Amino acid sequence: MANRIQNLLGVAYPVVQAPMTYIARAELAAAVSEAGGLGVIETLTPEGRADLQRVRTLTDKPVAANLMIQGWKKDPSIVDTLAEAGVRHVFTSAGDPALFTAALHDAGMTVVHVVGSLKGAHKAADAGVDALVVEGVEGGGFKSLLGASTMVLLPLVAENVDLPIIAAGGICDARSAAASLVLGAEGVQMGTRMLASHESAVHANFKDAIVAASDSGTVLLDVPGNPTMRVLRTGLAARVAAHEPDSRLLGKITELYFDGDMEASVANTGQVSSRIVDLMPVAEIIRSTWGQIEAVLGEARSRAGGW
Repeated sequence: MANRIQNLLGVAYPVVQAPMTYIARAELAAAVSEAGGLGVIETLTPEGRADLQRVRTLTDKPVAANLMIQGWKKDPSIVDTLAEAGVRHVFTSAGDPALFTAALHDAGMTVVHVVGSLKGAHKAADAGVDALVVEGVEGGGFKSLLGASTMVLLPLVAENVDLPIIAAGGICDARSAAASLVLGAEGVQMGTRMLASHESAVHANFKDAIVAASDSGTVLLDVPGNPTMRVLRTGLAARVAAHEPDSRLLGKITELYFDGDMEASVANTGQVSSRIVDLMPVAEIIRSTWGQIEAVLGEARSRAGGW
């Protein structure tokens, strides 16, 4: 029986690919959606916006778009761009959800907002969003220094906000997805696990660094003039974390992502990298993540004495 996230998004598996700037492009999104999950395309880059149309040549399954509010708050024409591309689901993030939710609803789209705090969840609910992505501070990319972990934040939001929830941060398999369900989610979002997939377009050096990462393999960088980010503790990031000055923090990020120069910038990656030990096709990632939850919960019941 489908849960609220499956019904809202029209997917077989409530497994969402994270909207990673530069990386969340047509091929990856289409592969995720074809496998029964929900692929997401970023809209900050011109290439990403073009892929809103191009992805329709790759799949007829639901594909969502990300709208980073800080990047678009002065240009509401993005709503028209999404509507013209036939987008039906929009994941909003990094800003006030009240700025776009009504306009997106008027255009016939569902709105899922990404939050990293209980205060943010209440604000999104008041804005009328349809669902939440609740992301703990262990996730990769832009984060708050004051953020709570998924283990704390997810049940806190679930207990206080009556909206369907997609959990994010620290999720890569059925074990972590099962934990998310117990904590109050009805779906999961994965970024780092999707990076380390066959279909991800990032360079092999980046993927290999994810697979090689230990449980201390990421660092939360807080550098003046830059957003706080969780990144791989390697090369440039390791030196910046050791307080060695370097002005290149974000300037050449595409050279890292796609040329494999791990010294060119910093690699946005979650702590869950330490649990990723190989590269997999996204179809296998999605189906094993959701399909093995019952088995994982059965093992938990056995360890608890058969409750």
